[in-house]
Amino acid sequence: MGESNLRKKVHSIIFETDTPAGKAFDVALLVAILLSVLIVMLESVQSINARFAVELDALEWSFTVLFTIEYALRIYSIKKPWNYIFSFYGIIDLLSIIPTYLGLFIGGAESLIVIRSLRLLRVFRVLKLSRYVGESNELIKAMIASKRKILVFLFAVLAVTIILGTAMYLIEGGKNGFTSIPHSIYWAIVTLTTVGYGDISPVTWAGQFLASLIMILGYGIIAVPTGIVTSQIARHDSSSTTSNSCRNCGAEGHKTSAKYCYNCADKLDLD
Repeated sequence: MGESNLRKKVHSIIFETDTPAGKAFDVALLVAILLSVLIVMLESVQSINARFAVELDALEWSFTVLFTIEYALRIYSIKKPWNYIFSFYGIIDLLSIIPTYLGLFIGGAESLIVIRSLRLLRVFRVLKLSRYVGESNELIKAMIASKRKILVFLFAVLAVTIILGTAMYLIEGGKNGFTSIPHSIYWAIVTLTTVGYGDISPVTWAGQFLASLIMILGYGIIAVPTGIVTSQIARHDSSSTTSNSCRNCGAEGHKTSAKYCYNCADKLDLD
């Protein structure tokens, strides 16, 4: 019974945000994540790394141990640990700590480049922030609900881009830099997204007229996905969900009136 109460308490602190202890834990972890990402950035500055290499390494190991303890406690507090381990947040949590440990086993001068690339994976810690931003869950749900509309929109944009790129190839031709249809499609994409690298540009009046239309069209196209997702968010009543997570599988975003988990059907602990 004692161990069960301890697991329940640990789960309440780590996964819940409605309690004072849970809020304090979230704030402390947010600060730790931001500081650890800052250290990764500072290590990439050669002048700073050369002067404070030992201190930065010590801080990195401190944060790694801290996140390792957090990861272990999350596994301990859930009845079915594998559900958390293979979840999105579980994988991100693991990726945020494993590179530092891998550096202990991959040695030798020839492996320094490999170690460096592995250590860059620590930037995944910044993705842990999304767990503590309630609106992120609503945004993810809205994007998933809008995926069909967005895919249809992207296919339409792709078709328009191919047509416009082909038209520009016919108008300008290789003498003006549009040496092939794929190269012209690349130009159409750059122009439609309003990036405008300027590596190739139309010379003829017809090509410039078509380019002007593509630029104007680009502004309208950029606004469409935003409108689709925004309308989906407006339909969702975010006040009807709670921050309580299932102790069995770790699923979040339950309705305030829910008594059972929508993912595993386990009874929710509402105490």
